[in-house]
Amino acid sequence: MQDMRAHLEKLRTDAAECALIRDLATDPEKRQLFTRLAEHLSALAREVEAAIAEKLGGTEGA
Repeated sequence: MQDMRAHLEKLRTDAAECALIRDLATDPEKRQLFTRLAEHLSALAREVEAAIAEKLGGTEGA
């Protein structure tokens, strides 16, 4: 479980970094790329978060 939480935190950090790069980029193509990357990483983080919640719900009721 701790491993999943570490991956979740890494995904969230990476998504935030992509969003920051997007905000600083002046090239429209780079902005678009980093927007897509941030969205994809955020979606992955939500999936991991749901998997953690499902696992906890089955054993600890959280």
